[in-house]
Amino acid sequence: MTTTPGAAAPQSALMGFVHRRRRGAELFLLVIALAVGVGGYAAVGLGVEGQVPADIVGYGGWLAALMAGAHVVVRFVAPYADPVLLPVVVALNGLGLAVIHRLDLTDDTTFARQQLTWMTLGVVLFAVVLVVLRDHRTLSRFTYTSGLGAIVLLLLPLVPGLGTTINGARIWIRLGPFSFQPGEVAKVMLVVAFAGYLVQHRDALALAGRRLLLVDLPRGRDLGPIMAMWLISLGILVFQRDLGSSLLFFGLFLVMLYVATERPGWLVVGGLLFAGGAALAYRMFGHVRTRVDTWLHPFDYYDGPPGQNSYQLVEGMFGMGWGGLIGRGFGEGDPTRIPYAESDFIMAAIGEELGLTGVLAVLLMYGVVVERALRTAVISRDNFGKLMAVGLASVFALQLFVVIGGVTRLIPLTGLTTSFLSYGGSSLVASWVVVALLLRISDQARRPAPVLVKVDEEQEAEESTQVIKL
Repeated sequence: MTTTPGAAAPQSALMGFVHRRRRGAELFLLVIALAVGVGGYAAVGLGVEGQVPADIVGYGGWLAALMAGAHVVVRFVAPYADPVLLPVVVALNGLGLAVIHRLDLTDDTTFARQQLTWMTLGVVLFAVVLVVLRDHRTLSRFTYTSGLGAIVLLLLPLVPGLGTTINGARIWIRLGPFSFQPGEVAKVMLVVAFAGYLVQHRDALALAGRRLLLVDLPRGRDLGPIMAMWLISLGILVFQRDLGSSLLFFGLFLVMLYVATERPGWLVVGGLLFAGGAALAYRMFGHVRTRVDTWLHPFDYYDGPPGQNSYQLVEGMFGMGWGGLIGRGFGEGDPTRIPYAESDFIMAAIGEELGLTGVLAVLLMYGVVVERALRTAVISRDNFGKLMAVGLASVFALQLFVVIGGVTRLIPLTGLTTSFLSYGGSSLVASWVVVALLLRISDQARRPAPVLVKVDEEQEAEESTQVIKL
């Protein structure tokens, strides 16, 4: 059979197309990711101490074992999963460990060792999610349970005796010697809740109301969900003093709502609510006003009192300016001048010692993560999987925008961590779970579609005739 140029492909050819497993490509990319992590660790030792770290064999072996374990689990329980996603996040995690280790050598701390422990726990949970959750659509049964659980987790830091305030934000709970940020788990549960809710109510939310300036606004009776999410975000901002999580949760819901309904009117309503909430928070709450003022006039607040100065922001700017295009090199800069460089401002430390080139490389890797997640959403066969993949991609994208925007003075500082790079057990473990969910959705989407055998009409008629004769 011949087809004219430009004609649509035959249906049989389209049905016959299947994605390859590409596990060999994933293994090759994992070797490159391992070289990034171990090479960065060796470069830190050479730059700071003038010699390769004595424990590099044990460190490299442990990283290799973690990567091999993750690869084997994916190969056997999610063979059609995206082959690029896992290597990229492994490279990011390895680079983050190297930068944290560089700061440890100067500050005489052990954050890198603790981060490696959290990475191990994250990879273990990554494997558990893939093994236990064989079909992501199972999560749609827990739509409202996930939403309720997320709200409970967000309220836990406000419980007296359980919640604790760190750096002005009450977003932590302390259990003995360990502290935990429940909002990191809550964002994953909110993605599940939002996806399930929007699949059920998409048709009603997509109905148009009044038309204003060529934009169809939503109906007034449908504003309940977005108003509820707006109030929850304001509550996080007021009671927990966490500007970053407030922006993340509201932005996440707005993006998923727009993707589900394809109505630009929701973006208009969400933008107006955000602008009104921001103006209200600036006028009513001093900590919000301080964040905005130090953002607009950082050098005027450089020597201000604790909690009201821009010392961290200005030192980060100085460091990135000194790093220039290619950076000072590991051990040649002074990123320890930046408070909390291992967590909130790790991108400033990377900009100082690896330069603009290193920062752009990191941003490119995050861009690949978001792109692969959105690609998964495009090819997913079910609406719940599509929305869930979009939501998980939005978590990475929004969190990165908020963090990088704060470090570079594009927006006010928010205090969120950079996924996989920054020190923080809650964030790292939750990020590995997010990657596991994306790989599960990807595996389901890339698997060969079930083959439907069409019975020949003449044969079917003949069999029916024989049955009648009998």
